[in-house]
Amino acid sequence: MNDVNKLNNRERFKRLIHFIVSAMIVVCEVLIFAYVWYECYSPSAGDPYSLYRKGHWAVIGIYALIIILLTKTFGGFKIGYLRGIDVMLSNVLAIIVTNVVAYLQVCLVTHQYLNVQPLLRMTVVEIILIAIWTYMMKFIMQRLYPPRQMIVVYGKYSPKDLISKINTRKDKYNICASINISAGIEKVKEEVLNYEAVVICDVPSETRNVILKHCFDHSIRTYVTPKISDIMIRGGDSIHLFDTPLILSRNHGLSIEHQFGKRIMDIVLSLIALLILSPFMLLSAVLIKCYDGGPIFYTQNRLTINGKVFRIIKFRSMCVDSEKHGARLAKKNDDRITPIGRFLRNIHFDEIPQLFNILKGDMSFVGPRPERPEIAEEYKTEIPEFHYRLKVKAGLTGYAQVYGKYNTTPYDKLKLDMSYIMNYSLWLDFKLLILTFKIIFKKEAAEGVDSHQVTASKK
Repeated sequence: MNDVNKLNNRERFKRLIHFIVSAMIVVCEVLIFAYVWYECYSPSAGDPYSLYRKGHWAVIGIYALIIILLTKTFGGFKIGYLRGIDVMLSNVLAIIVTNVVAYLQVCLVTHQYLNVQPLLRMTVVEIILIAIWTYMMKFIMQRLYPPRQMIVVYGKYSPKDLISKINTRKDKYNICASINISAGIEKVKEEVLNYEAVVICDVPSETRNVILKHCFDHSIRTYVTPKISDIMIRGGDSIHLFDTPLILSRNHGLSIEHQFGKRIMDIVLSLIALLILSPFMLLSAVLIKCYDGGPIFYTQNRLTINGKVFRIIKFRSMCVDSEKHGARLAKKNDDRITPIGRFLRNIHFDEIPQLFNILKGDMSFVGPRPERPEIAEEYKTEIPEFHYRLKVKAGLTGYAQVYGKYNTTPYDKLKLDMSYIMNYSLWLDFKLLILTFKIIFKKEAAEGVDSHQVTASKK
């Protein structure tokens, strides 16, 4: 019991540190904005905003609320949980979006378009502050909280791939051992008591429930790889009409009001994006044409909602005869990719022409990645549930694109897409759209499959 109390106190202290350091960065950002507001913009705001008037508090308070909301939404407060670079990028995104809103707010308050340079300089200062803060907090958290000692409990399939992924975060997790459930449930229950945390990987539900309850009883932190049914249940609604709790899983994709709102957002955003990106599209087209004289665009059959086939449009990034030996995903260091194509892929500009697919209604801005029919059929032979992700339109970006990678296994991709479908909201779409900008700075997000793979499947 003493060990349990120590762990609980340690966790409470960690949460207190998180709160204090998160409050520190927010206070600094708000103070910087307050200084810029008082010195540069408030003189143009009129009498209600003269010195000591309450209008100042309203402007600064709104800025504080927005920065807190967006930083929390993008994961900027998850120090020690996300990688340092991810925490920094999340905070930078929150700052940029907040400062754009702040400038619009300033213009509304003053009834005129004021010089944007003070806010631009403020943004640069805040980004530098965020970089310093992120580095310092990462250093402090690693010293105060070393990696957790963990054991993996697994079933039929080897946990090798999962362990490899977890080992990429040795600053947070330390896999010390693994045990198969064939050793017997009593042996597993005895063994997990020696570790700070347990990872349950691909264990039958009945056995998993026993281990989960055992860990709960002994206050041992538990990580579980979810099954498809788990994601369905998590996305359900709690029903409290009776004295027996019920969970409702509707299983019909998006509601009619969600479909309507999503379509309106797709049309408006695609038109705005095409207008803004048209110069870059023209430049990309010229570079592709000048390199080898081949076609600028590449079209291909893809799957969208309810298994409908459509022709996706992309900038051609590979040589003209890239699939003369059959369909396959791009591999690491793929020699079929042209130098221009490699650059476009790294910054994800090869995807821009899909805006026309969105405008037409074949795709949405946010949704599951559109798979090729032949590759999807291969995945279905291993994962019969793979078509579940076709409950919604395919997307330019999405849950699996943001939280996964190009070479994420089809089963993990399905679970990520199901998480999106079962927890859908327009706010989630907005969040994923903003988080997509982080992918541009993450090289591994566009990493191809291994050279021996034709699809993302590893079996």
